[in-house]
Amino acid sequence: MVYTVTFNPSLDYVVTVEDFTTGKVNRTKEERIFPGGKGINVSLVLKNLGVDSTALGFSAGFTGEEIKGLLQERGITADFIPVLNGFSRINVKLRSALESEINGQGPRIAKDNVECLYQKLDAVTREDILVLAGSIPASMSPDTYRDILAHLEGREIRVVVDATKDLLMNVLSFHPFLVKPNHHELGEIFGVEITSQEEAVVYARKLQEYGATNVLVSMAGEGAVLLTGDGQIYKAMAPKEKVVNSVGAGDSMVAGFLYGYTTFGDYKKAFAYGVCTGSASAFSEDLATKEQVEELLERSKELF
Repeated sequence: MVYTVTFNPSLDYVVTVEDFTTGKVNRTKEERIFPGGKGINVSLVLKNLGVDSTALGFSAGFTGEEIKGLLQERGITADFIPVLNGFSRINVKLRSALESEINGQGPRIAKDNVECLYQKLDAVTREDILVLAGSIPASMSPDTYRDILAHLEGREIRVVVDATKDLLMNVLSFHPFLVKPNHHELGEIFGVEITSQEEAVVYARKLQEYGATNVLVSMAGEGAVLLTGDGQIYKAMAPKEKVVNSVGAGDSMVAGFLYGYTTFGDYKKAFAYGVCTGSASAFSEDLATKEQVEELLERSKELF
């Protein structure tokens, strides 16, 4: 079983306004609502690929109930911990001449809520995969990711971490199975600008030196690189097609990689599925479907 954890789930309200102007009433041309959050996106894409998962996290208020309902409609098991203080956030994503976002804060997570999460994590076994993805609410300790891996230490659970800066760096000594920064995030960690796959390999290897097992670096239009725990390096350029929506592409890459790895037990195939799943999401309004991924893989054989 794959378990995903989204500490700050959201309702993503995506609105299109032809010519957004501040200081006046604007009318939408199109509007859609999605359950949002990096771990949730991983669960949604896994479901599209035919893999069941359990989505863990925190939910509060009427928005939290709506998030759970939307996930259940899509066949996702949503085992969220109810929070009394506040409501699950609404993120507004405005599409116009320029794209803008307004992200909510989310509820206040109490100590007993965190303890409840630990109880749920105690059910995870060495046969499972645990995905920790995204930011944490301001009310939670900045050491949350590290504390979770310390709690799970010695249980041989394959942990995937998709987070930034200290959230990521503080867990590397626990040897997570996979970390997936994008090239901007990887550059920020080491105070450099990464513009090529060769540079990405250099700094991905540094993450391995700090303790990461496998490092997958997404690079948008420049493709991706994978450094494996057994010393292999894989590189691929991104498939070429018009980018429609980049939101969730990185999470889709994680889901595709996990699908490829758990299905075939092969890093090269996992890498190919990761790249094509991330690209399929970027090329469509919604998250990637299995049909889109398989079609893109067939057209992109030369990249791998």
